[in-house]
Amino acid sequence: MSSPAQFRSHESVRDSSRTASLHLRGDREGFAEARDFTHRTLDGWSVDHCTDDALTVVTELASNAVLHGLPHLSTDHFDVRLRLTLRRSHLMCAVTDPSDSPPLYPHPGDELLEHGRGLHIVEALSEHWGWTRRSPVGKTVWAMLPTRTSMT
Repeated sequence: MSSPAQFRSHESVRDSSRTASLHLRGDREGFAEARDFTHRTLDGWSVDHCTDDALTVVTELASNAVLHGLPHLSTDHFDVRLRLTLRRSHLMCAVTDPSDSPPLYPHPGDELLEHGRGLHIVEALSEHWGWTRRSPVGKTVWAMLPTRTSMT
């Protein structure tokens, strides 16, 4: 089992025809909006064959950010942001939250835990995943999904 990659970043990404972002609310409607946004964006980029995996990854990353990244913070002052970036052969799904705590990745013996399987799902569906510290505060958890269709 691989561990997530971690990078330190100070740069910001501008929205372009290959990058789309959405500020997320931490409620059921916000998650539905994130899934709808992801579906529409991937359809517009003609990579809708990635939609099922991307929707699952986005839902897991967003719910982790809201559950663990905002629990003690006023959501009026901090937010969670979803960013989708289409690269040559990958779709990058990234969720940024204001927490400095690294993502929680449960150990193999924790099968009976009620929560904590989300990053296992992200790992299973993505080619690579990891997290990046943000400056001055926060982190981005990201996953790269392959966009090329397999030849069978």
